[in-house]
Amino acid sequence: MCGIVGAIADRNIVPVLVEGLKRLEYRGYDSAGLAVLNGGIRRVRRVGRVAEMESAVRADKVEGILGIAHTRWATHGGVTEPNAHPHVSGDEIAVVHNGIIENHEEQRARLIALGYAFASQTDTEVIAHLVHHYFKAGNNLFVATQKTASDLRGAYAIGVVALSDPDTIAGARMGCPLVVGLGDGENFLASDVSAVIAETKRVIYLEDGDVVAIRRSGVEIVDRDRRQVERKVYISELSADAVDLGVYRHYMQKEIHEQPRAVSDTIEGVIDGGVDVDGLFGAGAMEAFKDLSGALILASGTSYYAGLVARYWIESLAQLPCNVELGHEYRYRDSIPDHRQLVVTISQSGETLDTMEALKRAKELGHGRTLSICNVRESAIPRASKFVFYTRAGAEIGVASTKAFTTQLVSLFTLALAIAKSRGRLSAQAEHDALEQLRFVPGSIQHALNLEPQVQAWAERFALRDHALFLGRGMHYPVALEGALKLKEISYIHAEAYPAGELKHGPLALVDENMPVVVIAPNDQLLEKVKSNMQEVRARGGELYVFADLDSHFTESEGVHVIRTPRYSGILSPIVHTIPVQLLAYHTALKRGTDVDKPRNLAKSVTVE
Repeated sequence: MCGIVGAIADRNIVPVLVEGLKRLEYRGYDSAGLAVLNGGIRRVRRVGRVAEMESAVRADKVEGILGIAHTRWATHGGVTEPNAHPHVSGDEIAVVHNGIIENHEEQRARLIALGYAFASQTDTEVIAHLVHHYFKAGNNLFVATQKTASDLRGAYAIGVVALSDPDTIAGARMGCPLVVGLGDGENFLASDVSAVIAETKRVIYLEDGDVVAIRRSGVEIVDRDRRQVERKVYISELSADAVDLGVYRHYMQKEIHEQPRAVSDTIEGVIDGGVDVDGLFGAGAMEAFKDLSGALILASGTSYYAGLVARYWIESLAQLPCNVELGHEYRYRDSIPDHRQLVVTISQSGETLDTMEALKRAKELGHGRTLSICNVRESAIPRASKFVFYTRAGAEIGVASTKAFTTQLVSLFTLALAIAKSRGRLSAQAEHDALEQLRFVPGSIQHALNLEPQVQAWAERFALRDHALFLGRGMHYPVALEGALKLKEISYIHAEAYPAGELKHGPLALVDENMPVVVIAPNDQLLEKVKSNMQEVRARGGELYVFADLDSHFTESEGVHVIRTPRYSGILSPIVHTIPVQLLAYHTALKRGTDVDKPRNLAKSVTVE
């Protein structure tokens, strides 16, 4: 959520700031603004889209060689221009900020006592005044930002400029992502590499507690103990083209159709090299997996649903107990630690705050066997984990996760195989058979994508509804959960998912001719049970929309609509059945005219609780 861009150069950096904000629009926001130094602090803020702010910048002919910019997603204070970033103090300091300052009320009272007046309802404004307070003592922005960071509690990524220190942008990170981009005689600050990828591929990922001074000549970083440190410079694999729409109308559409390639890239090493446990997950993984007592998966949102599928795989293939918990629930309860348990965190961004905090909690409890499954290299969660498996989904821009989910699934299947092999429960023949199944998944996904015209026809009907039920059984129940989540978050249709056997324990009361019921019905051992649940729906006048397999014996009839995915994909069937529910959500949202890539109230990277 929210986005930060900063730049210092010997050229007008306003176009860089604006373009950077456009590349961060996927994170979710409700206002945008920028501030540059040019004979004073020239600030432009607008409620609404970046394009509206850009028009105002052009009209005012705003230029500068140093500046910061921001897209805000409202937390403290409503969606108003006075609450939009950047915030200023004394016509001297301008600040942008992602995250939440937990002690802002305490700091606000302190600053009011010092004579500062507040123009907004935000927690961010206390940062501007604190920097100003410390800056007055020495006219050194870097030092003032360090002292300010020491006064703050909470999660934050900060960018700061000072009129009297026109050769420096200061930044600070705690709990929210912040990267430095390194150019030739010019440097950049951003909350996401995608914001600066058009300018440079050389980046530094700041650590929690770091404060940085960015100048044309280079960067200076101190850690949480205020000791000068050198951070590793990485060459980003992200390309500018990866965040372009190309021939697609929306990023979500693009990313749905990129799934055959994303899954193929993710499993490439497994298919080519087999289940090389240490090679896939890191040195020592096979030894660590050998005597596990169980697995604990921590995640949120779509990643949590991926974990629910993985539980079936881990318990079936590796014969290992597996629990799945929401990160924001786990960290606040009195859990009983088991140090022989493998703690698995799943996060697309690697910066999901509630998942990161759950990982910290697990480590505090003494869990040493930690593994992250993540799409972004060198992000916070992988860096904090002993073992890592990177999905290779590429940049995912749409707020509603699609290719991140399917690549997480194949990664978790690989993990289940790795644990089974480490525990001596995967024969050579079983490994060969599993990898053969995995090899065919990208093709099966493509076949499922070819069903798009049929799904579009269903979307015509769904767009007229306000509620929907999704049903699944076994390892396809999480697919039903994911289908309901996708539909509600981008079409704003209220949707719920249930294990199909739970229907008669309450949800059946909702079924009538106005309640479409989507059924995930693969040709597995539970198919006859699912058919019985479907009959219960029809008996109450409910209309069924069934995603079946090619080799299932379903016939369409009045009130029963059937789309057949490829032949049953066995244990990997949940991956294939995910595709049509994604397409249903996308095309229903199109028909309803919602903002597919930027659904209301939601953000891509959740960096506040």
